[in-house]
Amino acid sequence: MADEPNTAAANSGLSDNAAGAIAYITIIPAIIFLIVEPYNKNSFVRFHSWQSIFLGIAAFAIQIVLSVIPVVGWIIIPFFLIGFLIVWIMCLVKASKGERWKLPLIGDFAEKQANA
Repeated sequence: MADEPNTAAANSGLSDNAAGAIAYITIIPAIIFLIVEPYNKNSFVRFHSWQSIFLGIAAFAIQIVLSVIPVVGWIIIPFFLIGFLIVWIMCLVKASKGERWKLPLIGDFAEKQANA
């Protein structure tokens, strides 16, 4: 199958699954994987890096919007953060298993960027 990640990246000792999962740790490894070879040539790692970046941006934007809304927004923020944590862990686990799990909306943007 063409979309399956390789189990080991050349010269790095870091598998594609591990690189995809590490991309979700923070936005910094995701950006590094988009810049550094051989990861920037790998569609799997690029997809998870872009999805991580877009997920972080979306979470930041939603939190800002909710914090601006008095009382109701402040009450919703903890539930949003718990939901975000669950989605983030699911993305991390799926990437570590070698699965290309697309989030709604965000996954489509990530896939377009990874294939560009």
